[in-house]
Parts: sequence; structure tokens; C-alpha cells
Amino acid sequence: MTNILFTAFSNRADALELAQEAVTGLADLGIESSTHLLDQGVTAPLDSQSLVISLGGDGTFLRSARLAHAHGARVLPVNLGRMGFLLPVPSDQIIASVKSALDTPRVVERLALSIAIEGESAVDFALNEVVLERPRVGSMVRVRTFVGDDEFLTYSADGVLVSTPTGSTAYNFSAGGPVVETDLAVFIITPVAPHFTIDRSIVVDADKTVRLVALRPAAVVADGTEIGVLAPGQVVLVSRSPSPVRVVYTGAFELGVRLRQNLREGHA
Repeated sequence: MTNILFTAFSNRADALELAQEAVTGLADLGIESSTHLLDQGVTAPLDSQSLVISLGGDGTFLRSARLAHAHGARVLPVNLGRMGFLLPVPSDQIIASVKSALDTPRVVERLALSIAIEGESAVDFALNEVVLERPRVGSMVRVRTFVGDDEFLTYSADGVLVSTPTGSTAYNFSAGGPVVETDLAVFIITPVAPHFTIDRSIVVDADKTVRLVALRPAAVVADGTEIGVLAPGQVVLVSRSPSPVRVVYTGAFELGVRLRQNLREGHA
């Protein structure tokens, strides 16, 4: 039996109201589900058969994807945000989408990042990107980059990010990086507001490890959450996660359509 969890943040009244309506609507169809708050901890048991349904914007989806990934569960994104590059399911189709996800699921595996600070045992995760950014206002980072055994560029910038294809429409795009198809096995290295250095992105093979050497203090931020602070000389290793994020879609995900819709909305 599929364990269905609706996930939202406690400050989103619209998401909580929708979750309650969905739980009631599914119960009328004989389908059990429950609601869990991402900012208060999710204690429900999850496994590879579970379905996590994210209610919110892209930020809610990223937190829900992290939760699902940790247990090998699937995640279905429902859009309540203004812009939602990652969220193809509109809120008024939630019941039909859940039924479709249960009856004829289309699961797309999205490449994710494994992030390790050299010398530390913990390995973190990101679906969108990891960023080495300036730890305080008025400073900048200086980062030497390696791909596999090859030394690439040294950047002086507000930050340097490594993005997945999924994250190419997020911070990477805002920083001037390219949008790439989500099924490509690549990483995108993009400087953020570079200072007197190259301002172009580099697209590299995701089967190679990217090594980021901090030449100045830098904060390490994964999908918007700070996971560490580097001293000069410390290294971050970015590699392809051995397990992808399993995203459920109930229709086609057309990147061109999403771009046109969101860019038009963003300039409205």
C-alpha cells in the first residue's frame, strides 16, 4: 500500500487548506493520506513505495525532494507559487493528479549532487545546486576549480555554483548560466557576479568529480541552506549522487513551455 504524505510549511495557510481538502477528497475515494509540516519535522515512515506530495513553490519542492530522496520515495510537485519551473501540477488538479500518480505513474529520475567537505565525514545532498559564496557583505570568494584531474579556472566572485540540469533554471539561470535539458548528465559551473575574471559558465560531465578549493573564506550553501563554512585551503567535492530524485509527473514536462510560461509571468 502506498504511503501518501502531503508536505507544506506551517506558514502557508493556502497549502494547509489545500492539503486538508485533498486528504478529505482522497478519503472519499478510499485512499488514505496525511499532512506533514516540513519545518516541524516529518516522522511518518517512508520507503520506496511512498509518495510525497509537495504543496508550495520551488523551495517547498526542494525540501520535499530532500525528504523523499533520503528514503528512496517518490515526490509529486504541486505548484502554489507564482513562478514554478519545477512544478507542472496546478493546485486545482491535485486529486486527479494523485489518482494518476497511483494508477499510471510516470517517474522521472533527476540527477542530484553529493556534496562533501574534505576532511568531514558528512555527505550532503542538493537537487538544484551547491554554492560557495561570500560569508559576509563586502567580501568576495576566490575559488580554484578542478574537474576530474584537470585544473580549470580560478574565480574571484560573489560566489561560484555547481548546478544540476534541474537547477539550471534556478540560481544558475539568475547568474547568467545556461538552461540545459533535464535528462542530460552534466554539471554547470557558473560564477556569480565575477570580479575582473571570466563570466561564462562551463558545462562538464557529471560522471567526473568537481573539486572547489576555497582560497578565501567561503560559506557552502546547498539548495539555499548553509551546510558549512570553509577556511582558506579547504576543499568541497561535488559528485553525482548514486541515487537520483524520483519525480512523479502526470503529464509531459516540456522545458520550452515551462520557460515561456515562467518568464512571461516573471515580467508581468
